[in-house]
Amino acid sequence: MKSTFFGLLAAVAVLSGCATTATKPPEEIVKARAQSRWDALVKADVPGAYAFLSPASRSTVTLEGYKGAINPGFWKAATVDKVVCETPESCEAYATIEYDYRGMRIKTPLREPWIKDGTEWWYLYR
Repeated sequence: MKSTFFGLLAAVAVLSGCATTATKPPEEIVKARAQSRWDALVKADVPGAYAFLSPASRSTVTLEGYKGAINPGFWKAATVDKVVCETPESCEAYATIEYDYRGMRIKTPLREPWIKDGTEWWYLYR
């Protein structure tokens, strides 16, 4: 009886977590995904960052091509400041990235496009 109760409780917890994710506003979802992508880039986790590229982007650039186009280890920090969604299928993430240049820490604003494809949000690599 106890194991059935705990199994049911676990199932309810999982389902309520899914319902919470589905009801989050797109800005919140994109901000979390964009920050995760930047966290991967800061850690030089190129495959991790590549996984956030839209399916269409991944069909045009391979992981090796992506590695060659970016400079792993270049970024020292990144913060996604805000996300603005103009349509239900497209958003712009606004971030501040930090890198070292000639011994100085430089902060640069950046805007990047995100699109919804199916049920997931993806970075649109150009």
